[in-house]
Amino acid sequence: MIIEKHIATLLYRFQCVTLPGFGAFITEIQSSTISNGSNSFNPPKKIITFNANVKNNDGLLANHIALEENISFEKASENIALEVYKWLLSLEQKNRLILNNIGEITMNADNSLVFEPYDTVNYLTQSFGLSNFSSPVITREALKKQVEELEEKNTILFTPEKRQNYSFVKYAAAVLLFSSVGTFVYKIYNDKQVATQTLYVEKQVQDKVNHKIQEATFFISTPLTNVALPVKEDAKPYHIVAGAFRNEENAKAALSNLKGKGFNAKLLEKNKSGLIPVAYESFSKLEEAQDAKLKIQREQNIEAWLLIE
Repeated sequence: MIIEKHIATLLYRFQCVTLPGFGAFITEIQSSTISNGSNSFNPPKKIITFNANVKNNDGLLANHIALEENISFEKASENIALEVYKWLLSLEQKNRLILNNIGEITMNADNSLVFEPYDTVNYLTQSFGLSNFSSPVITREALKKQVEELEEKNTILFTPEKRQNYSFVKYAAAVLLFSSVGTFVYKIYNDKQVATQTLYVEKQVQDKVNHKIQEATFFISTPLTNVALPVKEDAKPYHIVAGAFRNEENAKAALSNLKGKGFNAKLLEKNKSGLIPVAYESFSKLEEAQDAKLKIQREQNIEAWLLIE
């Protein structure tokens, strides 16, 4: 089984893809850049890093493989474990592990894993269709100097009867200006349409994952009292989920724990798999939800994920 193919697919949609017992591939968005000296412009992209300390099984990769290959979750987990064993054995023998379209992993003298990412694939869906391009150097000042030197050497005289009418140049310049503005406005409209379609695809994928997701583990030291189920807020469809529980008492206990930490936590409606998601926060805007998810993953729980209703 080629696990890197499934990892690469998930990197388009998720910030973190964990390989249980091996490590996690984490993406970070890099803004567009300009290469100094070459006048090359690079579009925004996702930078891939590897963290060997994150090894917990969040079920994301196993669920994806089970859906794609039409096998059970348990069988997918066994296949992942077997592949990880082969990888580690090969690395211990000082071989280079090549993951297509992702990067290369080696083991150094301290038996630590070293990751070298590839930059051949841009996993940022918002940059789909964009590529690097170079702009020629503008030599406006040099040309201006040459014209000034020519004017000093050659005096040009104009007489009224021989002077030609160049008014058409003004109209041509105006047409060119309006054409450029129209092209710019169309690009903005097209980018907005692409962003809307991308969000729709992400929602469809999220629904499929929710259908197969397994019950998450959320440790609570002492049982807590019952907590009333909050009313669903239709105006906030973006939720940062801490876990999903089949047992309602466990879900309520997790809710109280999050509220005790200062989060505006809530219980969401039971999904098609019979699980009750527990959310840290809910948001009305996708940008706010993504920022909050990154902060929670960094400070609270690396396995927190975004649910879109």
